[in-house]
Amino acid sequence: MDEFDLVVVGGGSGGSAVAGRLAEAGKSVCLLEAGGRNDGFRVTIPGMLAFSTDKINYRFETVPQKGLNGRIGYQPRGKGLGGSSAINAMVYIRGHRWDYDNWASLGCTGWAYDDVLPYFKRAEQNERGENVYHGADGPLFVSDQKTPNPGSLAFIEAASELQLPRNADFNGEKQEGFGLYQVTQKDGERWSAARAYVEPLRNSRNLDVRIGVTVQKLELENGRVTGVTYSVGKRSRTVKARGGVVLSAGAFNSPQILMLSGIGPAAHLKEHGIDVVLDKAAVGSDLQDHLDYVSSWESPNQDLLGDSLKGTIRMAKGLIEHRRHKTGPWTSPYAEAGGFWTVMPDAPAPDIQWHFVPAMLEDHGRTKVKGHGFSLHACILRPESRGTVRLGSRNAADAPVIDPNFLGEERDLATLREGVRLSHRIAGSPSLQAFEPRDRYPIDIDDDAQLDELIRNRADTVYHPVGTCRMGADEEAVVDPALKARGIDGLWIADASIMPRLVSGNTNAPSIMIGERCADFVKAALAA
Repeated sequence: MDEFDLVVVGGGSGGSAVAGRLAEAGKSVCLLEAGGRNDGFRVTIPGMLAFSTDKINYRFETVPQKGLNGRIGYQPRGKGLGGSSAINAMVYIRGHRWDYDNWASLGCTGWAYDDVLPYFKRAEQNERGENVYHGADGPLFVSDQKTPNPGSLAFIEAASELQLPRNADFNGEKQEGFGLYQVTQKDGERWSAARAYVEPLRNSRNLDVRIGVTVQKLELENGRVTGVTYSVGKRSRTVKARGGVVLSAGAFNSPQILMLSGIGPAAHLKEHGIDVVLDKAAVGSDLQDHLDYVSSWESPNQDLLGDSLKGTIRMAKGLIEHRRHKTGPWTSPYAEAGGFWTVMPDAPAPDIQWHFVPAMLEDHGRTKVKGHGFSLHACILRPESRGTVRLGSRNAADAPVIDPNFLGEERDLATLREGVRLSHRIAGSPSLQAFEPRDRYPIDIDDDAQLDELIRNRADTVYHPVGTCRMGADEEAVVDPALKARGIDGLWIADASIMPRLVSGNTNAPSIMIGERCADFVKAALAA
């Protein structure tokens, strides 16, 4: 069958949620995904995130970044069912109340915190149980970490020694403070969006999942999306959508697919010989991402994770433990602990997020470092810099051209500078000093010029791109507050690309919430 009520493009965090909910509601849904099922041990074992392959990771790169001294940045994105929720650090964070209230103030009616909280709760099955902030009956399992590393606990204690408060629930009443992160795991295994929403419907007649496909373009007739053309190898096929199409290919691939379909900045489309269906400058614009600096310390303490004989033996034994009992070091998300705090006097909410990793991390883990130690990420939560996603060619299989424009605005550098300084103050507290750390990049941390140069030489993304199909009340916005595409009928977008502003935290949980909301919008539209 090649005709459905709805076609969903992309099986990532948003796409899995919207496809699952629509199929569950009795709609016939075709879910198109470029990668595979992502149900093997490389995905289900949490600690395997350090070993993702091209099969499950697009491994995109940026154009040279002027603000990073001309360096090319790394942009990992999940490939296969679950999308980036199949390769991420599983940290369950929603963002700050202020983020969503700000969306509403920008004209995104119905997206204030009190509007989105019920959808976060609907999605969630938190092992702590239900309360005013959390759900206990949703498909997305959220768990406490069972065996955090001693270094992660010491980090929380070190922050406390600076009179920084502890926080046992970053998604509760307050975001401020430091503590262990909750993770999207169930019984010691990764619980991706696909495991939550798609796999339970594997045998359903309502959900046709097609993996290993490359979407070529949206089919448009008289200003309406009627289906999707995709290829497998050299063969092309078109699936028709009676009710419409939901585009959920992510902040990079959603604008790419729109542009390949003739929807985007007219001059750019013409450069690639693409007929313009709808001139929409915001497609591929407004790219926002969390720029992140990783401070790194070496330590003689081998309780920390690391590359040594003892460390290798521990992880080998741990793998056996995980296969037998689903416990031990392989359940680690690596970014075990962290926190949120305000470093700039005029910030409306915490402006820096920390992720503590009880290991030395270099170049996103792609460069192996001998020995043991710990790393402390600091990222700018609400960057002012804006970038773009553009076509590299008319070939849908080619990577898009990604330019986050990191540190394009001076304010971002000033904020990150203060975040890194607080990282070093925390590392200087007694609980972490007990690990006898040696700074791997020693400078005069109080010298702006030295610190700025270090940031430009080493900072990069912490993997939260958004904004390239932004939502808004204005006609220039790509989608309206019901996630319906402006100027094109029968098309909705449900992924992080619709965020008008980047949330103050990790983007997986908000992307799932967006998918949940989109399913309701689509059902309401089809019922009207």
